Amino acid sequence: MEEEVDLLCESAEVPLLDDQNRIVESVRLETAFFAARDTLRLLGKKRGHTLRDIFGNPFRPVAFAPAWRTSDVMLLAQGIYDERAFDRMPILADALQDAGCDSDDILNHCRDTAQVHVRGCWVCDLVLGKS
Repeated sequence: MEEEVDLLCESAEVPLLDDQNRIVESVRLETAFFAARDTLRLLGKKRGHTLRDIFGNPFRPVAFAPAWRTSDVMLLAQGIYDERAFDRMPILADALQDAGCDSDDILNHCRDTAQVHVRGCWVCDLVLGKS
């Protein structure tokens, strides 16, 4: 009798473990899927922000007045560019505004804390005369 009970317990546990393993594997795969999906979405957003940082809005070209290229503006923009110190972009906006810049596109781009900035940023390139 004891052997029969052991056999019954063993045979009952196998499907239970298989079901548990399937559930665990299913949850693991689902978690991996959602993590991958969220990562791809984030990368897509970053890619979009990066493209906007480099090219700006191609449908709204921005004019840049040479008078805005004061020594302070040029030194600041060159430092940002060389050191990739994009945390200084709001300071560049202030310097540009002090130099007479009234372009909302330029000033807002520099002050946008959600904007991802990279080397090749259209504002820095515009200030530095790069094409």
